[in-house]
Amino acid sequence: MQYLHTMVRISDIDESLKFYCGLLGMEEISRRESDKGRFTLIFLAAPADVDRARSDDRAPMLELTYNWDPEAYAGGRNFGHLAYRVNDVYGICQRLMDNGVIINRPPRDGHMAFVKSPDGISIELLQKGDALPPREPWVSMPNTGSW
Repeated sequence: MQYLHTMVRISDIDESLKFYCGLLGMEEISRRESDKGRFTLIFLAAPADVDRARSDDRAPMLELTYNWDPEAYAGGRNFGHLAYRVNDVYGICQRLMDNGVIINRPPRDGHMAFVKSPDGISIELLQKGDALPPREPWVSMPNTGSW
């Protein structure tokens, strides 16, 4: 397993970049906008991690998520999730499920799943490399709760 990023939701891109990049010295590594999802993702790396963040090794980063539709974040909703790259998303989900963990967002696509820690922290599990071929029971498994 490899630690990838921590996601936080932001309400103002310019103010957030001023803080994280201008004041803390982090550097923007990449940016992605989704018209369909109505969000912008901005990945930042700490100064000492910039070279690794741009390499295939991908140092841990901070993901800033800006949702285009305004939302007041309360009760920790601005904190999104922890993300880990895994060698076998199906295998780890099966092990978690066998031990009583609810798979909130099953890996139907062979690429991504979400679970929650005992304290309710969302954890994203991302398949290393290409997505695995879709297979049961994951393909037919519905989402449960929120993530």
